[in-house]
Amino acid sequence: MSRIVFHVPRSWLGPLGGGLMPFYARLTEGLTALKVPFDVVELDRDTVMAEVEADDAFHIINHGRFTHPRILNAGVAYIYPFWNMDPTGIRAFSSIGNQPFNPAGIEAEEARAFFRKLKARLVGARTSRYEQPQDEADLPDGGTAVFFQSEAHRTVGETMWLDRWEMLQGVLDADRGPVVVKPHPRDTDPKLRARLRKMPGVTVSDGNIHDIIAACDRVVTINSAVGIEAYLHRKPVILCGQADFAHIADQAHDSAELVAHLRAEPARRAYDKYIWWYFAHHCLSTTEPQLATRFLDRVRATGFVI
Repeated sequence: MSRIVFHVPRSWLGPLGGGLMPFYARLTEGLTALKVPFDVVELDRDTVMAEVEADDAFHIINHGRFTHPRILNAGVAYIYPFWNMDPTGIRAFSSIGNQPFNPAGIEAEEARAFFRKLKARLVGARTSRYEQPQDEADLPDGGTAVFFQSEAHRTVGETMWLDRWEMLQGVLDADRGPVVVKPHPRDTDPKLRARLRKMPGVTVSDGNIHDIIAACDRVVTINSAVGIEAYLHRKPVILCGQADFAHIADQAHDSAELVAHLRAEPARRAYDKYIWWYFAHHCLSTTEPQLATRFLDRVRATGFVI
């Protein structure tokens, strides 16, 4: 019988390793129950393609961006417990971005229930991917919230059309009311905050992400997961970089396009249907009872026989 090979970080393996993440633990348990053979091996990004070519197994690459008929790339899809399992990559590089989104073909009540549940877990609890302060911040009403990312991160550098300073200047040039900037939680460079505080018309906030989104009229970011969280608030989003969740966002490839989007009236969006379409339809969930079965459906959809 054909087998599955999971390529995961070395730090997860061995007696001193941290162990598999819950997604892989539940998935491999399910495959064991279905009597599907698999191996879990150390991921070596330099040799993994040669390993794939040398056998006839199907390969899952953790946090991968590899393309081959017998490869799917796996990684958390912005919001836990959802995971990308994709033939081209994860997040900004996933094939979801090239899939057509047709809200008319989605059952409204199912999408609404899914949206409400996810919104309650994140917005209602005021939680996000990174730890958030629980004290309510003093924020101006309306205007634009700008969420910075770390451009040192390889993915951001490869996918941005505007850098964070060009993005912010475009927002200021649009002159659409208050501008609140939240630096990335992991970007602790004091020079960045000092530069921001010197800019006229800019309020710098390290407040709770949901308070900032709730207070603004629009969200602008390169391709941060904040865009997804803004959808949960039903707030219009402008993206200044490649993203696989851009179907219901405006996209600014240059400063002039950003200013034009900000000065235009935002269109109505099918936020509830989109959240269902992205996460329930295109992603796998760590908590779903049929995780292994849905995973095998993804593998078979590539043409691989198992």
